[in-house]
Amino acid sequence: MMHKFLIVLKWSGIILLGAFVILVIARTIYFFKLEKTEEQVAKIHTTKLTLADVMGENLPPDPGEAADDTIAGIDANQNGIRDDVELAIFKEYPKSAKTRAPLLQYALVLQMQMTLPVVNKETVTATVEKKSVANICMWYFKDIEEKEKYIEKLQFNTEERSEYLENFYEYLGSYSVVEQGCDIDLATLQ
Repeated sequence: MMHKFLIVLKWSGIILLGAFVILVIARTIYFFKLEKTEEQVAKIHTTKLTLADVMGENLPPDPGEAADDTIAGIDANQNGIRDDVELAIFKEYPKSAKTRAPLLQYALVLQMQMTLPVVNKETVTATVEKKSVANICMWYFKDIEEKEKYIEKLQFNTEERSEYLENFYEYLGSYSVVEQGCDIDLATLQ
């Protein structure tokens, strides 16, 4: 009788220890993911277009056909804007920094959505908040819808990129826009 009791006690202890180990592992994974999400959201909120980008101080080389080899494309100058999109904006508006600034800011946010290392409700929502700020910056234009379509056509120029975006928004939560306006004060540009 005592022997059966010890066996039951032993197995109960093993089961409890196993459950505890599983719980510790699950909590560790949860907090690791939470930390990565918080880091990514902070990065999203602090990413801004720079004056050097608007002025073309570090334009990338033309990526050619390789621009469409992946969903993310190529960003050789590592400014967060896909190189082929950036070069197209400069080609279309070579003499107007005031026009390039909102377009580049909008392209930056759309590219951010295509290259997020952590895709979950919090990060997707943070990029949509940034996109809303970029949309407010686009109010500078009288033909805002035409300009948005121009950038979106450049950004989502492959079937894979369009499909990625459709799936991306499935994670979207509710959001509000706290920032307003352009990353670069348009009044300071020619």
